[in-house]
Amino acid sequence: MNALTELPTADLMQTLGLHAKQASTLIAKAPAAIKNKALVALARLLREHTEALQTPNAEDLTRARAAGLSEPMVDRLKLSPKALETCAQGCEQLAAMPDVIGEVLGLKQLPSGIRVGQMRVPIGVFGMIYESRPNVTIEAASLAIKSGNACILRGGSEAIASNRALAALVRAALEEAGLPADAVQLVPTTDRAAVGHLIAMPAFVDVIIPRGGKGLIERISAEAKVPVIKHLDGNCHTYVDAPCDLALAVKVTDNAKTQKYSPCNATESLLVAREVAGEFLPRIGAVFAAKGVEMRGCPEALRLLASVAPAHLLKEATQADWSEEYLAPIISVKVVEGVDEAIAHINRYSSHHTDAILTNDHRHAQRFLREVDSASVMVNTSTRFADGFEYGLGAEIGISTDKFHARGPVGVEGLTSLKYVVLGEGEVRA
Repeated sequence: MNALTELPTADLMQTLGLHAKQASTLIAKAPAAIKNKALVALARLLREHTEALQTPNAEDLTRARAAGLSEPMVDRLKLSPKALETCAQGCEQLAAMPDVIGEVLGLKQLPSGIRVGQMRVPIGVFGMIYESRPNVTIEAASLAIKSGNACILRGGSEAIASNRALAALVRAALEEAGLPADAVQLVPTTDRAAVGHLIAMPAFVDVIIPRGGKGLIERISAEAKVPVIKHLDGNCHTYVDAPCDLALAVKVTDNAKTQKYSPCNATESLLVAREVAGEFLPRIGAVFAAKGVEMRGCPEALRLLASVAPAHLLKEATQADWSEEYLAPIISVKVVEGVDEAIAHINRYSSHHTDAILTNDHRHAQRFLREVDSASVMVNTSTRFADGFEYGLGAEIGISTDKFHARGPVGVEGLTSLKYVVLGEGEVRA
């Protein structure tokens, strides 16, 4: 890796691409037991090196604060023991899952005598471009291993020390299992030109997955010369319906907004049916006020919140607030007539990431599930569950709001393709 850093950026990226392409042919045909061995080894190494990883992570945190990064962005950089344990468990969960590579789906015999089905195969090489969150290095690497893909990872410069340390553990796990270490490569330079090269190498890279701020993803989508799996932002909604269990609604809404402010699956917009707004909004408003959450509401919502929240936490919402991803202790609040207006509002302003309804009405729940056009749609639970690990995928490469190939949390199956297989016994076409 040190020799690579001495190369000009263009040559560096071509070399990484060539190595990834070569490694992809080897890991694509690796037996499930070998891939699982690498994942179990990686989980063990993460636990063994939890304390040692705090040193490079501390370097990144110090540099980030000195550079003036906001606290939510600094929070995303932290490699706490809990975060590392979650990564290790994700590796083990993936190892325990069935191997989907080589699975044949829908095999059927046709009148001609041939049998036709589809086989699940690795995509080949994916490029991952991400900001902050160094745990993405492990999530991407573990999913690449399980899905039989090679990957080239380009983390943000703000997490370079943490990412280098994590990538070294991944390479060690691959080598321990007898797999090519170059199946997972970290771009070792912080030169921004590396991104431009990575997204324009169709000879080596089959798909690009950006994970970061809206500006990064818009740039990648506009400039990439290979397919992109993406989501731009996470303006997630929680809609409190009538009728509903108000105690449940307070508990779930609080969790959806305040359990953690920085993730893309945190609720940013709260819609409340007029019939229950008079009772619900003062209750949730008191919870938010106690936690310092700013509420940007419609006039009706503000009137109901005024009795429980101080004036400095109440602001009239602008049109822009309905579309905003705050990633901060701020939430937009709107009173709506009922489920029809809620669905219409969400489909207009949502980023189509994750939206939830809290209701006791089965018909309203079913309508919400069918009619809300988002990657994840939920009933009576927190939007914070929109996550590959929580969905039982082991880990996720990201959350896609695209409608083609992959949608929602992208796990192992999202990193595969299907090819047709045809089985015959000498049949010829008439």
